Amino acid sequence: MSGHADNYPVGSNYPVGRLAVVACAVSTRAFIFMVIAACIIAAGCIILPHSPDGQEKTGTWSTAGLVTLTAPKMTGTVSVEEAVSGRRSVREYATTPLEISEISQLLWAAQGLTDPSGLRTVPSAGALYPLEIYAACGNVTGLSGGVYHYVPQSHALERVIGRDVREDLYQSALQQPSVRDAAAVIIIAADYNRTTQKYGGRGIRYVHMEAGHASENIYLQAYTLGIGTVAIGAFDDRGVASVLGLPQNQTPLYLMPVGNLRTRAP
Repeated sequence: MSGHADNYPVGSNYPVGRLAVVACAVSTRAFIFMVIAACIIAAGCIILPHSPDGQEKTGTWSTAGLVTLTAPKMTGTVSVEEAVSGRRSVREYATTPLEISEISQLLWAAQGLTDPSGLRTVPSAGALYPLEIYAACGNVTGLSGGVYHYVPQSHALERVIGRDVREDLYQSALQQPSVRDAAAVIIIAADYNRTTQKYGGRGIRYVHMEAGHASENIYLQAYTLGIGTVAIGAFDDRGVASVLGLPQNQTPLYLMPVGNLRTRAP
């Protein structure tokens, strides 16, 4: 798609030249102080991590303590045509765990990098990429229970909440069993401002289109892995945002539970 000085009494005989020198010195010191203060504030904004309890909504992410994911596979044995034909919404899952490599592949399909220039797996208006992808994991081999933020640039996970929140998501998603029973729930969230600051109100539509692209990629990748998933849009926005501790500038758009397929009797 194409698409923020010292004061002296009136009438004082203080020499004008000295007054100018003093004023200049004071102004210089004030300027240096303001520069130092601005640098400290800016540094704090850059390194301040997202608070797991959701109290600090800065929208910034620390780069320390990332969980490096296995490199995504670029080839497979299932054709595009077969994946498109076989894709279905699956709401019931086996109790067996998913592998971290499978979570890695699903997240890459949703928003991974595909080019050194920064292009990703889904088209984005103006290549602005307003989406943020999270994984609420509870039954994944190699990952402790918690909420993880996907970092496309390094294909890694940042843990933002250190506990299993699937039950809380289930309550905020109108008690849909698939959310509670899945091994993990992938969340597609968006920062609308990244797109609307360039495209205005039309950008809202572009964000929704991009979220759909990411969701379908997850569907197709899940099929190739033999994993079930379903796109869920029926949930309490504020409740989900609170459970995940999302920054205030991000809105949840999709919940996509993922889990192994249940074995059916013949």
